[in-house]
Amino acid sequence: MKVTMKKVARRAGVSSSTVSRVVSGHPNVREETSRKVKKIMDEMKYTPNMIAKSLVSKTTSSICILLPKQDEKCFSNLFFMELIRGIATQANLSGFDIFISLGANEKEEVEMVSRLLKGRRVDGVILFSSRKEDAVVDFLKINNYPFVLIGRSDKYNEILSVDNNNLKAAYDATNHLISMGHKRIGFVRGPSNAIFSCDRLEGYRKAIQDNGLERRPEWILGEEVMQDSGYHAMSFLMNLPKRPTAILVVDDLVAFGVIRGLNKLKYKVPDDLAIISFNNTTLTELSNPTISSIDIGIYQLGYTASQVLIKRIQNPSNETQHTNRFIIEHRLIVRESSIPKRLGV
Repeated sequence: MKVTMKKVARRAGVSSSTVSRVVSGHPNVREETSRKVKKIMDEMKYTPNMIAKSLVSKTTSSICILLPKQDEKCFSNLFFMELIRGIATQANLSGFDIFISLGANEKEEVEMVSRLLKGRRVDGVILFSSRKEDAVVDFLKINNYPFVLIGRSDKYNEILSVDNNNLKAAYDATNHLISMGHKRIGFVRGPSNAIFSCDRLEGYRKAIQDNGLERRPEWILGEEVMQDSGYHAMSFLMNLPKRPTAILVVDDLVAFGVIRGLNKLKYKVPDDLAIISFNNTTLTELSNPTISSIDIGIYQLGYTASQVLIKRIQNPSNETQHTNRFIIEHRLIVRESSIPKRLGV
């Protein structure tokens, strides 16, 4: 015999509307009542009719994660996987499902997001990319769709966003290399249209300027955030007539490629070139030598992005009650790659 919402309500001693609110994750249900109803639902093996629930509540309890364009290789980058883990953990706690979408270009991304939102297949979107003049951000903002940006917009101050202080993080990383005695410091940056990359470049330049050090344009390499980029960059950097003795690298995966390239060229880290990177993924402790890195709180970035978006979806009228911009603190993690062997770790 089919288990209905009414039967669950009768056994729990509550109204059908209370069961409905528990199913939809509505905040106005006492925690004790919610636990009791969920326990009875499990015992009775009750499965909510999600289509019917969506029609009644006008929500889907689903959010979309939009991955960066042309980044199908992102699943090999532990940064993205940890970010998704944070998002999925919080979404699950809130009773939300996630969709993962990937567009080949911005036009395709806009079409995909439009189809999902207008077709009421998702309630909101989490954007992984933070780009200059972003067409997807424009579309979501103009149409007043719920979304959160992991990063910051160069155009809108009022949109919901979760980010690090990337300028300060790069400033701190560069100053760490300076404290180790380095005066010639380079930077392997990310894509030029990525705002996080521009902010980190600005932080690096500020630290160099504040310490009165030499700045050379050939010491700044513009690369995509993938392992092979760091590998190929080294053949250029280490053959310069006057080369850096240390570099800041935009991502752990690139740093791993940098070390591989240096090994092939018979250079040693940190003796010939000291390195510090960003993200502090598990890769940094598996590398030889281990990699110094800025821990940006990847899991917390994802968890917070999911949390604030779902709150916005459930309580759209409270969108101006609190701040729209959430900053996750960073930490400097020092390992072998940036410490001269005479000092140890």
